[in-house]
Amino acid sequence: METKRQLKVGRLLQRDLSELLQHELRHLAGAAMLTVTKVLPTPDFAIARVYISVFGIQDKQQVIQNLQRNTKEVRRLLGNRIRHQLRSIPELQFFLDDSLDYIDKIDDLLKGE
Repeated sequence: METKRQLKVGRLLQRDLSELLQHELRHLAGAAMLTVTKVLPTPDFAIARVYISVFGIQDKQQVIQNLQRNTKEVRRLLGNRIRHQLRSIPELQFFLDDSLDYIDKIDDLLKGE
């Protein structure tokens, strides 16, 4: 169960990471379109698990690996944005959110019947 503080920090991180990925870090995504679907900070706010949906590219895992390789750059830019709102910037862990692909697959199966 997440506390209200965790939810609030998660929403703050989600908003700022989304803006960073769309504007300042566009080169990390290449031709793909990225959406930050969920950010789950740990109770001590040391780690934030960032779930990202990737559209417009076949090799989605490659984009996630690229983000993981450039975590220091992402964290530095994020820290510049939220330095007055959080005491310490959490370590970022990027994960592929394939829930939308799963929904599409279920829809296709239901339409086929």
